[in-house]
Amino acid sequence: MEGKVEFYKETEFKDTEIGRIPKEWEVVKLKHLVKRDKFAIVDGPFGTQLHSNEYVEWGVPLIRVDNINKNGSFNPNNLVYITEEKWEELKRSAIFPRDILLAKTGATIGKVCLFPEKFKKGLIASSCAKITIDPSKAYNQYIFYFLLSNFGYSQILALATGSTRPTINLNPISKVKIAIPKNIKEQQKIAEILSTVDEAIQKTDEIIDKTESLKKGLMQELLTKGIGHKEFKDTEVGRIPKDWKVVKLEEITTKIKDIDHKMPKKQEIGIPFVSIKCMLKYPDFNFYLDPNDPDLEFISKEEYEYHVQRFDVERGDIIYSRFGSIGNAKLITTEQPFIASYSIVLIKPNRNKVNSTFLTYILNSETVRKQAKIATKGATNRNLHLKDIKNLRVPLPSLFEQQKIAEILSTVGEKLEILKQEKVKLERIKRWFMEELLTGRIRVRIA
Repeated sequence: MEGKVEFYKETEFKDTEIGRIPKEWEVVKLKHLVKRDKFAIVDGPFGTQLHSNEYVEWGVPLIRVDNINKNGSFNPNNLVYITEEKWEELKRSAIFPRDILLAKTGATIGKVCLFPEKFKKGLIASSCAKITIDPSKAYNQYIFYFLLSNFGYSQILALATGSTRPTINLNPISKVKIAIPKNIKEQQKIAEILSTVDEAIQKTDEIIDKTESLKKGLMQELLTKGIGHKEFKDTEVGRIPKDWKVVKLEEITTKIKDIDHKMPKKQEIGIPFVSIKCMLKYPDFNFYLDPNDPDLEFISKEEYEYHVQRFDVERGDIIYSRFGSIGNAKLITTEQPFIASYSIVLIKPNRNKVNSTFLTYILNSETVRKQAKIATKGATNRNLHLKDIKNLRVPLPSLFEQQKIAEILSTVGEKLEILKQEKVKLERIKRWFMEELLTGRIRVRIA
């Protein structure tokens, strides 16, 4: 986005069927903004016209709903391809760079993205629709952002049919109403602002991916080879430094417990009750108890006192998932008391033998995760029993080396958390801009 952007607050509005918009704007149905082409709004071929056995290793990309991310970006992963001949046969459903792609069925309904310019052409699958905007009538990226916003998404859901598997057909898609500035330059400027924020989010995502790869590599290196070792030995947990030990988890902890089988009664306020879904949300390997988490539940003080003898959490303790998504460890970094579900085990490290942060990392390592998977192999409910958790074998360096390894991994983890928080801020900024700019409450001055 070039040059300085000047914003101003709109004061004159008019009421429309989709809400208040500036007097200078208009509400236009999507079908009046597309190219004068029979297939300007089109869906993919019927399933009988294209089968998976017709995919080829390289050719024309076939775009499916998996290639459309919820945030509006294009996902190139898991692309499949068809031959030029098949594309010619089905080119009614052809797509070209800058076309708008829309998921039109099922749980993914309403997802949109732009077809990237790096592809010359493509084809959409039956679960998708394509929209080709007439550049003389509207700026396609503005229309994309409007469809991505709550204003467009809510209309798509309202126009969909079917309860178990909702679908929006081409005719309803064409009737989606767009609030639009009459001046295409204003549309373009709004799209450029939102695109600039998207680019910042994408760059942050790329740095996050690189940092996560770095952390994964460091974990593999430090948790198996340690720091500065030259001699190694083979053990039941793999090859480790010669002066490391292999111990059972129960040998370096003072308690490994779950709550009583009697599940607490939930209520709206009280002592926090953490489900496994809530636990797994937390970034990196820390658990700090977010009071705004919508999945957080509560129990009474009486219920808490009944269970706290078994589940008396302290800062520096570890919670460990034993059911469903097994083998995930989180280090408790909060002083606030809480109780966790029966699917979560409390592990109290013996601070004289093991560093809590190091133990959290080692429990999340592939070395220990493999053991947890083996212990639950063949079980119908994939429940990791307490005795199996206690018997997990842990490679153990000296306390001094544990601390050094923990410091290195924590530094990378903290960097990762800062980046993720930065992404959250950028996403919040984008939502605000979309809310204000796409309704005209905040305007962009056009020279």
